[in-house]
Amino acid sequence: MLLNRLRGPSLAVLTCATGALSLSACATTGDAKPRTEAVSTAPASKDRSMAPGLDGWANTDPYPSTYRGLPRENLALVGATVLTGTGQKIEGGVVIVTDGRIAAVGGADTPVPAGHKVVDARGRYVTPGVIDIHSHLGVYPSPGVQGMSDGNEATNPNTAQVWAEHSIWPQDPGFNTARAGGVTTLQILPGSANLFGGRGVTVRNVPSVTMQGMKFPGAPYGLKMACGENPSRVYGGRNQSPATGMGNVAGYRAGFIAARDYKAKWDKWRETGEGTPPTRNLQLETLAGVLDGSILVQNHCYRADEMAVMLDVAKEFGYKVTTFHHAVEAYKIAPLLAREGVCAAMWTGWWGFKMEALDGIEENAALTDAPEGSCAVIHSDDAELIQRLNQEAAAALSAGRRAGMNISEEHAISWITLNAAKSIGIDKETGSLEPGKRADVVIWSADPFSIYARADQVFIDGGLAFDRSNPAFQPVSDFELGQPGFGQAAAGVAQGAR
Repeated sequence: MLLNRLRGPSLAVLTCATGALSLSACATTGDAKPRTEAVSTAPASKDRSMAPGLDGWANTDPYPSTYRGLPRENLALVGATVLTGTGQKIEGGVVIVTDGRIAAVGGADTPVPAGHKVVDARGRYVTPGVIDIHSHLGVYPSPGVQGMSDGNEATNPNTAQVWAEHSIWPQDPGFNTARAGGVTTLQILPGSANLFGGRGVTVRNVPSVTMQGMKFPGAPYGLKMACGENPSRVYGGRNQSPATGMGNVAGYRAGFIAARDYKAKWDKWRETGEGTPPTRNLQLETLAGVLDGSILVQNHCYRADEMAVMLDVAKEFGYKVTTFHHAVEAYKIAPLLAREGVCAAMWTGWWGFKMEALDGIEENAALTDAPEGSCAVIHSDDAELIQRLNQEAAAALSAGRRAGMNISEEHAISWITLNAAKSIGIDKETGSLEPGKRADVVIWSADPFSIYARADQVFIDGGLAFDRSNPAFQPVSDFELGQPGFGQAAAGVAQGAR
């Protein structure tokens, strides 16, 4: 289970309890009279039970996933060019899906189990499902009106207490259009107005009427942090702190100092059971989760120098930055990021829209990806770009090749699959076509790095989630009715096709 680890009694407490039992058992052996006084001097047990909701570690999953997956059947995808996400390319490949999991991947001689439906994918490509690690779908949904703008709790520089999942509107039509672009999994994050913006959540891109019905079972939470212009502009504009970069850093440090103290008090109370337990604080509880490694840091940060500072802050307080987002200057410190084991998520063509984005280059992903141990990711941060992340990765691949780097397509596909999964802590479950993993699979009409490629079929846990040739698998929101292009045929398919 990837959720927060429970904290039990310390070894000292268990030893004490075990010692008391041993004394009691031994008191009646080897003596004429029982020595019962040893039992009476043992410490009384401490009752650490609390009323529901007062102990955050007693229930680390108060809003559990109810995800059940789509109807599915056992499949054999045969004849395609398969990009596994692990750097392998198989011509005329076979992908076997059994009970919603990848059962086998191999060449044309891979046996097809009896009873599996054969899908002819000759002339097409098969990849893992696309993963977008930076999305605001559902929290900034369409239609974009003030009454549904729920992605930024811009009321305090530290709002680590809020959870993006409590703002998600599952009926956002953007989920449908993202699915048509091959996206099977998304990390939904709060906005970037604050130093600590709150917890993000990872969801499966399936139709649902509740957030819990989309929630990825067992996926770790991520804490959205933001450095740079955004928090200092928002709060400096209100004549508050932070108003500068140094104010930003002071705010991070103050937050983690408080979290260290909070965690120490809870740890002591759990070990001893003495006195009154600390009062639960949702803000500090999230930051304490970062300190114990159960919550991953997803850090909005553009500039190389500021990323380096954030790595030093992490070292000061003993936590790890998992991924830098919008990292337009990641290429400047690519060896440092690789050495520290930090992923960098970026766009290809977005640059220059504010000062901290001035040095963005199209070769960023390729250069960041070059050092040994690197982890380059392409993300969207946009309801439209998420529909064509394969093209965004293709542009980054092309830029890298023009710069003289020898990058294969079978490697570059990891920027939107396996590396993306790694950057949000779900790579043991998805992100590549490997036996045992979830069957998140896309069949593309052509090479996914071609501008002409479209997702023909999208499977999530082996269930058909989108089919470009079947309107029954092309969900349409009421908010799309009457919009330009609605009802027009696409690839010979009636309304609803995208």
